[in-house]
This record gives sequence, C-alpha cells and structure tokens, in this order.
Amino acid sequence: MAMTAGPSQGDDDIISAINTTPLVDVMLVLLIIFLIAIPVVTTSIPVTLPKERVEVRASKPDNIIISVDQKGGIFWYDTPVKDVNALVVKLKAVSAMSPQPEVQIRGDLNAMYESVGKVLAACQRAGITKVAFITEPPALGG
Repeated sequence: MAMTAGPSQGDDDIISAINTTPLVDVMLVLLIIFLIAIPVVTTSIPVTLPKERVEVRASKPDNIIISVDQKGGIFWYDTPVKDVNALVVKLKAVSAMSPQPEVQIRGDLNAMYESVGKVLAACQRAGITKVAFITEPPALGG
C-alpha cells in the first residue's frame, strides 16, 4: 500500500464553487421566524382604522355658498348677511325649492367655531338637508 502526502498530479485545480447549503439553511430559518413573528406584531392591539376618501366635488350653479370670515361675518356668496335671522329667512326660501340645492359652507381657518356653528344651526332651522364644507386639501408630501 502506497500513501501520498502531497497533492497528486492533476489535482492542482482550485475549487471555485461556493457551498450554498449553509446559506440556504439560514435563510429558511429566518423565513420561518418572520412568518411566525409578523402576524403577532401587526395585530397586537385591535383598532378600527379610519377610512379616508377623497371626493372631487364640482360646484353646481344652483349650490348656495355661505362664507364665514375670520371676524365671524357671514356672506351669502359675496353679499354680507346682516345677522343669523336674515340668513334663516334666505335659507327657508332655498329649502322650499325642489330639488333642494346643497348649501356649502366656507369657513375661514381662524374663524371661531361659534360663527360656523351659527350657520349650521340656521341651516337646521330652515330645513336644509344637504350641507357640505368646502376645505382645501393638505399640501402634497406633508
């Protein structure tokens, strides 16, 4: 029996293949861990998430636009309204129309809530069934 201690002739080639078996084993273990851990993390606290819907609304010519400025002044389109009682009288005439037009309220960002609330109360007293708020969408990216 002969034994060789050194490389034999022809075995001088370098093995350039990478053994991927340990890599695959590690990746499968990580995959199993993530598949088990992710459902636990995402549903740990039950909450009802809000559903936001962006609706583009076109202003029709028969819509009534009431504006409330920063000082609490009420405007029917561009005409100032003397007080809430005068607004109720105008809105009662609108509520008698068939079909009833929509009342759109434009409230200034810095207006007191009370001023906009008075307009809503006037709409309710006059029997208006369709009331909407005109707002600006938030800035893109923030």
